[in-house]
This record gives sequence, structure tokens and C-alpha cells, in this order.
Amino acid sequence: MGNLFDLTGKVAIVTGASSGLGADAAIAYAQHGVDVALLARRKEKLDSVAEEITKMGKKALSLQCDVSDEDSVKAAVDEVIKTYGKVDILLNNAGVAVRGSVEDLTEADWNRSMDINVKGIYLMSKYVVPHMKAKQYGRIVNVASINAIIADKMPELARHSYNTSKAAVRGLTMGMAATYMQYNITVNSIGPGLFESEMTENTLFKHEGFMKSYNMQNPAGRPGHRGELNGPILFFSSDACSYVTSQHLIVDGGISVV
Repeated sequence: MGNLFDLTGKVAIVTGASSGLGADAAIAYAQHGVDVALLARRKEKLDSVAEEITKMGKKALSLQCDVSDEDSVKAAVDEVIKTYGKVDILLNNAGVAVRGSVEDLTEADWNRSMDINVKGIYLMSKYVVPHMKAKQYGRIVNVASINAIIADKMPELARHSYNTSKAAVRGLTMGMAATYMQYNITVNSIGPGLFESEMTENTLFKHEGFMKSYNMQNPAGRPGHRGELNGPILFFSSDACSYVTSQHLIVDGGISVV
């Protein structure tokens, strides 16, 4: 059967690819032979990641895109198809973590969480899936969160819209998986615990009480390091998971089981 983890010649779209876990994943794809389309709102940062990938000898296309805007998504996917001719892998990574309980959140805050974390996956998939169906091949990986199944009781750390949106990602993943497996398109999700990233470094990582409690409770004794999410993403993106769909892989050092 050859190397089930060989991604040589594949084309991947990575949303939220301008920094953090998205940029790490895009570079990991390139390291494993993938040509990458990088999507995010910050074009300058995208160009920096693209430059790093091209130095590795792989192709990288950086496209400014707002995943919550249908016209922006359609234009980006059209450009990817025009450039590469296909999409084999879609990593729906773009996301925001808006803080606040239901009594504190503004409607705009709530809508922002839903628009980026859920609507963004719907829109990206809407325009990518037809191309995957035409090729009878696809790997879709949705980045959910450990916060889809656990929450924090500390009021200052409440993120109710985030909990809700990431749980919705699981529901969308299951629905898509059931519908599209017949076309050889697998749809799975990743549930990261706390990782070092641009999203967390100025919030959770600066909350001394939270970090002390987190590290004490987590069997790993620490948050996740950059790069430790790449293995699960690469697995779900490869032919090693050709008969694996609708699964939710939690990557959290074990904190969800204690």
C-alpha cells in the first residue's frame, strides 16, 4: 500500500495560517510534500509564512480572506483552483476566542464567535467540497477545541460563545462526515487543549492562577508546545485515515480525563 503518510503532490488550504498553530501546520504540510494555500486576513504575515515555505522548495499561495464573508471565501477558493487545479486537504483552523459569559457578551461578540468559528467552516467547505467530490477524494480537518466538552468555572475566564461555537464544530463535522464519506471525503476534528499561541499568550498564559491550576491538574504538567498538534493534523490529512471519519481527536496532555 506504500507509505500511508506520504502527502507528496497534495494541495492543502489552511485557514488562519498567518500565525500560531495555523502557520505551524502549513509549514508541517510543506515539510511533508504539500503545496499550500495560506488564507487569513493579515496578508503581510501570510507572505512571511509563504516565504518560509517556498524556501523549502514547495509552492505557497498567500490569499487575504475573511472566512466569515462568502464573497471573500469564494474568491479565495477560485484562486486556489486556478493556481493549483485541485484541493486535496482543507484545514479549517481560523478561529477566535471571545471572552465573556452570556450576561457579559454583547450580541456583536456572540456573532463574531459564530461567524468565524462556525460559519467560516461552513463557507470554506461549501466551496471546497464540490472540487473534492469531482476528484472523489478529500481530507477535511476542522479545528474545534477541548472547550467543546469542558469549560472553566472561573468567571473571569468564561468564554461561553467559544464553548458553544466549538461544540457546533463537532456537530458540523459529524454531519459532513456522514454525507461525504461516499465520495471518499473524510471529515474529522481536532480538539486542542491549551497551546502556546498568539491567541493565548496574552490571555490565559498571563493568568498566573489559571496556569498554576492547569499545570497541576494536567497529567502532562504543562500546556502544549508549538508543533505538538501537527502529528494529529497530518494523520487526519493522510491516506492513513481513509476509513476514519467523524472522529474527534483530543490533544490536551490528558487534562480532559482527570
